[in-house]
Amino acid sequence: MHNQTVAQLVEQLQSKAVSSVELTQYFIDRIKSRDGELNSFITVTEEQAIAQAKAADARLAQGDAPALCGLPIAHKDIFCTEGVRTSCGSKMLDNFISPYDATIVSKYQQQGVVCLGKTNMDEFAMGSSNETSYYGPVKNPWATNCVPGGSSGGSAAAVAARLAPAATASDTGGSIRQPAALCGITGLKPTYGRVSRYGMIAFASSLDQAGLMARNAEDVALLLGSMSGFDPKDATSIDEPVDDYTRFLNAGTLSSGNTAKPLNGVRIGIPDEYFSEGLNPDTEKCVREAIEQFEKLGATTKAITLPHTGLSVPAYYVIAPAECSANLSRFDGVRYGYRCENPQDLDDLYCRSRSEAFGDEVKRRILVGAYALSAGYYDAYFAKAQKARRLIQQDFVAAFNDVDLIIGPTSPSPAFEFGSKGADPVAMYLEDIYTIATNLAGLPGMSVPCGKVDGKPVGLQIIGNYFAEAKMLGAAHQFQQATDFHQQAPATYE
Repeated sequence: MHNQTVAQLVEQLQSKAVSSVELTQYFIDRIKSRDGELNSFITVTEEQAIAQAKAADARLAQGDAPALCGLPIAHKDIFCTEGVRTSCGSKMLDNFISPYDATIVSKYQQQGVVCLGKTNMDEFAMGSSNETSYYGPVKNPWATNCVPGGSSGGSAAAVAARLAPAATASDTGGSIRQPAALCGITGLKPTYGRVSRYGMIAFASSLDQAGLMARNAEDVALLLGSMSGFDPKDATSIDEPVDDYTRFLNAGTLSSGNTAKPLNGVRIGIPDEYFSEGLNPDTEKCVREAIEQFEKLGATTKAITLPHTGLSVPAYYVIAPAECSANLSRFDGVRYGYRCENPQDLDDLYCRSRSEAFGDEVKRRILVGAYALSAGYYDAYFAKAQKARRLIQQDFVAAFNDVDLIIGPTSPSPAFEFGSKGADPVAMYLEDIYTIATNLAGLPGMSVPCGKVDGKPVGLQIIGNYFAEAKMLGAAHQFQQATDFHQQAPATYE
């Protein structure tokens, strides 16, 4: 059952070929037996999952259950889950049992979706390798001496190793797309505001976006609608009708009229800036071959320019730390979370609780952010970064006047070995060079597998205009109908 897609499992549940209890227990047993080496889960919620599965089976027996009822998935440990530890990969929240559900968790529960557990992640979603987690690094199922990417490395590894059919994730600067690329699965970051952030522990509020990971675009399309929609509890949620994300999957074409090729009329932009120095040549070859496949499917391609791409990394690493320094100020050792022992006074309580519970990367970003927001430096750093952000967004607006989608690499290279970039934070930050701009602009982006280099997956990034998720998923699905990269699994976990 672990090699079946979400679409196949949903069909079996609806036809009662398998029960939700059977399916859920199967994946829990697989997690117990196979996750020891990967460390992709922080918490496995077996008792709760079986109870949810029994309730789902009761709904399925009545014959009018929602389409996803009974499907087991995993949640990234950044999403609050009532009665379950929600740690955000940090010692600071190691003892935090959430008293409520994040909106996306409750939406899936209303659909009868079963929660298998909470997946490992970089601490407070800060990292590109899943090496900063308090619970230890997650290993890449394709090469266990290599990172799975971050911060959603636990979700990516769990899906790639067939420990869960799908998983929720979050993306602040590439944290869905980059690990999806390194683990050979499909991951999508929706338009900013498309999915509620209520109950998602904040890193950088103007950049954070909840999304999904699954094996293919069809599975993501099936799952995305249930987590999307306006939420009055989230001030950044956009009141826009939820699209039918499956509408382009089997329509035969993404454009009007009946044509022999499914992508006829689709205009794809290839940014010059995404194929410059720093891109691994073998990775580039895989991406170029994928672009040729899109052309064979009928799409037209043209070179475009996003001239302010070079500003994305420096702008991001001013804005994101600034916002994180404000968001993480709530963790003070007073109300919830870690508290140091025997504090001498209030200052000692604050200082020791934070210094003992936050990891090095989190401390680094808090300090950078506090500096950028301090008197005398706000205009020099934060205000300038916001101006650069607007220029980056305007580049995309201009590009989408001429093209429907933008395609390029997701990550500059395949998965790298543990410890190879830990001593150089800037080198680690550059892992997100192709993904950060979409977060700054608030655009949707996704990654699909498009080849391998030295046996490790390579990801192709597809960027769409605002609320163009259905078109992106349709194009990705047609690409996956013509290729088999998304069907390949790590040999050890087949």
